[in-house]
Amino acid sequence: MPRKLRPNWVETDSYDRAVFRRLLSDTPSLRTLVEKGSVLLPHFEGFVQDLFALTFKMNVVLYPPEEVRPSAGFYRTLLDRILSEAALGALREQTVLDEARAGLAALLLGERLFELVRSEKILGRGEMLDYWNLERQTAELEAREEERESALVVESAAPDAAKRQIQALGERLEREIEQSRRRLGHAARALEERARETISWQGQRIDAQVVRAWQEVAESFEEAEAWSRALGGRPSRSAADRVELGRRLARNPKIRRLSRMIGRMREQARALRRRMYERASEETFEVELGSSLDRLLPAELGLLRHGTFRRDFYRRLVEGRLLEYSIRARGEKGRGPMVVCLDGSSSMAGEKEIWSKAVTLTLLDVARRQRRRFRSICFSSADAPLEVFDLNRGGLYEPDLERILELAEYFPGGGTDFQRPLDAALECIRKEGFRKADVVLITDGECRVDKGWLDSFREAKRRLDFSVFSILIDVGPNSLATVREFSDRIATVRKLTDEDTREIFELL
Repeated sequence: MPRKLRPNWVETDSYDRAVFRRLLSDTPSLRTLVEKGSVLLPHFEGFVQDLFALTFKMNVVLYPPEEVRPSAGFYRTLLDRILSEAALGALREQTVLDEARAGLAALLLGERLFELVRSEKILGRGEMLDYWNLERQTAELEAREEERESALVVESAAPDAAKRQIQALGERLEREIEQSRRRLGHAARALEERARETISWQGQRIDAQVVRAWQEVAESFEEAEAWSRALGGRPSRSAADRVELGRRLARNPKIRRLSRMIGRMREQARALRRRMYERASEETFEVELGSSLDRLLPAELGLLRHGTFRRDFYRRLVEGRLLEYSIRARGEKGRGPMVVCLDGSSSMAGEKEIWSKAVTLTLLDVARRQRRRFRSICFSSADAPLEVFDLNRGGLYEPDLERILELAEYFPGGGTDFQRPLDAALECIRKEGFRKADVVLITDGECRVDKGWLDSFREAKRRLDFSVFSILIDVGPNSLATVREFSDRIATVRKLTDEDTREIFELL
């Protein structure tokens, strides 16, 4: 049987390939990269697998050229350049034998190299067509080799009269195969020389992508862990989840800034509430998993007396899986959901958007600790659709990190309308069937409301016994008139800092 040529250059074993296939299957961004790259060049999936192996394997060994398809020759030129870059060593210190980090490095570096190819900075359109032509010639050569093998099998079993004809056919195929090999080899060498010449000119661009990928992998993984801690959710467990979250953080500086602001606001809100309310009226009502040392069950503390159990105790402390008493404030029993109506109009773009979303996600932490459902409704113009985010629908009111990322990235723009988001909040409270819910309206806009709608909304407030807290960002005194008509409490904010949120978290 003719030998099948490989589509990739870096040696891998079955475990490496299984890890990469699992990442490719479970990571949408990685699949998208492979699909887009496969339109430009043949065997782009093999190249992404090579990038993964380059950062994942302890020892990197390349296959000899005669074992790899000529149409994958451009990738060898790229890999040689990447292997010569000193930043690759620093990148590998973070990624070797770490599936998630190596997957993220392959994704980020692959996306950057794909952009260089697509912009034709390191490979022209004509050369891309030449590689596809090489692949077509290779496929034709393999088909002829299979025909020759079939001819040999038939010849051995054929009668003497037919053997001469089959032998002649085999010799003709052999000559055609040899001619095809020479043409293929000549074309592959010519393309390789052109690729090496181009890469030598543009090598600094490739080096810069390796350096940037190294920085992004380090920063995004730290940010991903901080993001999960800030929102009180469990860290992402699968490698694919961590790769997807790391890519979003690496590609979206807005989310990184939001993450840092949430961390500060959350600590401030917790400190304020602990000092003012929680300790004065809390009660123990069930056992849960956590890492609060002051609420541990006595049986857990007893494990510290034994060496083996002590290590298990420390492990579960880090994972937040120790048994502890759950407490709640007496006034919080049976409270309804918290609904935050978030203004997404064009005037909120920039610092206001970051600050308002940080306040929203800090309120999510407050709602989780009070065991209340939390919904955020993003609104803008009257004719624009509302975007509803249920952020803690899971068990134990655990934050939904995927929906939180969608909220962080969503920004509709447009005008301002108060009636539709407040109607949507009212419908949410009505469906939940609880009393003493809280509706928080965060806006920087002015909007008039109909008198008929206002009367109806006030009647619903009285009947369902919920409150409306309006947070107005950098607005004039005239803007207060409308929100006073339906709000129980109003806070105005001039400086968009986490320090200015004190009043908000004291009131809620």
